[in-house]
Amino acid sequence: MLIDLTVKPEALQRTIKRAKEKNIRIPTFKMMRDPKLIPAKVKEELKNVGLWDVNPVNLYRINWHNEPVEKGGTYGGVNFIEFPSELTGVPCKIVGLAGKWFPTGAHKVGAAFGCLVPRLVTGQFDPTCQKAVWPSTGNYCRGGAYDSALLGCQSIAILPEEMSAERFNWLKTVAGEIIATPGCESNVKEIFDKCWELRKSGQNLVIFNQFEEFGNYLWHYNVTGPAMEEAVKAVGGTYRGMVSATGSAGTIAAGDYMKMLHPTSKIAASEAVQCPTLLMNGFGGHRIEGIGDKHVPWVHNVKNTDMVIAIDDEAPMTLLRLLNEPAGKEFLASLGLKKELVEKLDWLGISSISNLLSAIKMAKYYELRSDDVIVTMLTDSAAMYQSRLAEQTAAKGAFGATEAAVAYARYFAGCTTDTMAELTYADRKRVHNLKYYTWVEQQGKTYDEIQRQWYDPEYWEELHQGTDAIDKLIDEFNAAVENA
Repeated sequence: MLIDLTVKPEALQRTIKRAKEKNIRIPTFKMMRDPKLIPAKVKEELKNVGLWDVNPVNLYRINWHNEPVEKGGTYGGVNFIEFPSELTGVPCKIVGLAGKWFPTGAHKVGAAFGCLVPRLVTGQFDPTCQKAVWPSTGNYCRGGAYDSALLGCQSIAILPEEMSAERFNWLKTVAGEIIATPGCESNVKEIFDKCWELRKSGQNLVIFNQFEEFGNYLWHYNVTGPAMEEAVKAVGGTYRGMVSATGSAGTIAAGDYMKMLHPTSKIAASEAVQCPTLLMNGFGGHRIEGIGDKHVPWVHNVKNTDMVIAIDDEAPMTLLRLLNEPAGKEFLASLGLKKELVEKLDWLGISSISNLLSAIKMAKYYELRSDDVIVTMLTDSAAMYQSRLAEQTAAKGAFGATEAAVAYARYFAGCTTDTMAELTYADRKRVHNLKYYTWVEQQGKTYDEIQRQWYDPEYWEELHQGTDAIDKLIDEFNAAVENA
């Protein structure tokens, strides 16, 4: 199995004792997929707990079904927005799953859970004596630091220095140590270099690298994928595909799940025009925070990716103002958008807006009609980018009615099918081959395994079945904690 489930008994016993002290119980993947399976006692506890509270019961809020309230919520349907054609300019249904209603305000806390829990319930990570290291371009290290705080263990959050102030300010309240690496979200190698430095430092630590940890892929395949299917059923229509920024390539695994159910559907990977890694083997820096690039993540099933779409970073930066400034909201209301929807548009952060634009480009390229459905991800919300709004105002002046009309005309109505490509077999292999330079030459992966990823279909199919074994270990862990 691609996720090592070898049990280390002594460390596991210490972890069980820590979990008993902290009153920690761990949800299974089945529960995260279907909260109806969560015990009634847990739901009762949640009625008095805030969404962001550092409270162990919030582990049970690592799912897409949280009631969309700041405190006291339990569960309902999947949180999503259906974007109307008045906004998108295309007749098809575009659905965005909303990460705002996870603890920490981003769905990356789920990816962190997927990487952490297999090691926790096997004793491979011992929170009583080891530090947890979370390399990230933004939200993943926040999720990891949050999970670490629940366990009462030391954490090290690593993220680029140019990330938004909101990320750093919140991390200061939960992370044991914060390391700001040089550059922006494109500077992933600098993050990996810092991980090697920490490995060689002699500290007792475990590095949970989302770009290579298959727990990231597994969580999205088994939790985000079914949430996508539920949202498609809720809006009705024919599912045609999904689009997501590549990032760590965890979220895009949900597209693999949907393609298993809908074999003719498409998966599109999105990135910035300023750093067209998949589109042009390119490089550079950009402002679409948290999506990571200049490499292909080890956990990206590239052979299953049908399209690459690139977005000019100026577009989501300007549209952030349109969706949040009073004049922007007034303009959108004048287009016929319902007030309820206009008020929900702050559920979109910068990368969410980029994903929405990518979905529009995909819909135009494939000439999708009113009964067709595309799903995308609203990874985090505008709450993470209030400082960016202030910077935009300082740099460009006030955002009024004219600016709102121009922003809409240029970036929504004017969205075109340039800077994108449908991938041939040879294109996909070209992208896959880029993994070699990062992972085999720099990070210690083997030539054998990179070949298996491309040629052996059982490589990915084996991974898809991995949650049953992990759930069994979680159940055993919880029982041991209960009886300790």
